[in-house]
Amino acid sequence: MRIRHKPWAKPELDACEFCVHTPSENKGKWNTVFADNTKPLYIELGCGKGGFVSQIAILHPEINFVAMDIKNEMLGLAKRKLEKAYAEANRPADNVKIAIVNIENIETSWGDGDKVDRIYINFCNPWPKKRHKKRRLTHTRQLLSYKKFLCGELWFKTDDDELFEESFEYFDEAGYEILYKTWDLHSEGEYENIVTEHERMFTEEGKKIKFLIARPKKASASE
Repeated sequence: MRIRHKPWAKPELDACEFCVHTPSENKGKWNTVFADNTKPLYIELGCGKGGFVSQIAILHPEINFVAMDIKNEMLGLAKRKLEKAYAEANRPADNVKIAIVNIENIETSWGDGDKVDRIYINFCNPWPKKRHKKRRLTHTRQLLSYKKFLCGELWFKTDDDELFEESFEYFDEAGYEILYKTWDLHSEGEYENIVTEHERMFTEEGKKIKFLIARPKKASASE
């Protein structure tokens, strides 16, 4: 998603108490960035303007959240949205962190020693051209990186049919099992769904929201 330069974004992030300024220094010890590190840890890859994390972190104070994006401008907007949400809830932002991370190179910041209970990937760039597909957040090489720290489920949501269907092969190649999938999430409502501005827009355009839950396969006794 293209976004104009926002000169205020980096200074605000630099001063933000819940922004992790050097993510690579926390590799293997992300639980230590939270005052209460006994809570489950959920992360959102590609948080955009923060529409998702600003809702779910308020709803679930019993869980710690880390939301990541590659651009200061995006993360600055997410920071403002989070501040507004916590102020309205009259709560400190003590169960959420944000960080600038290039998810294509996530292994520089996350890896062995980190224990993530859930990954969220919401409406990521579908990268439809063949030469760009390796940049997808659900591509096989990315899923293999996540397996180094994911000990629970990956929740993936998209409006893009091709990305959704081609991701099935990626999950299989990377050694994941798909526990649940639907081509029309809004008609089923079996799982908690946080509806963001973009999701609402896609739905109004007549696009069905696709959703799946996957997890790394357990190693067999012979492995």
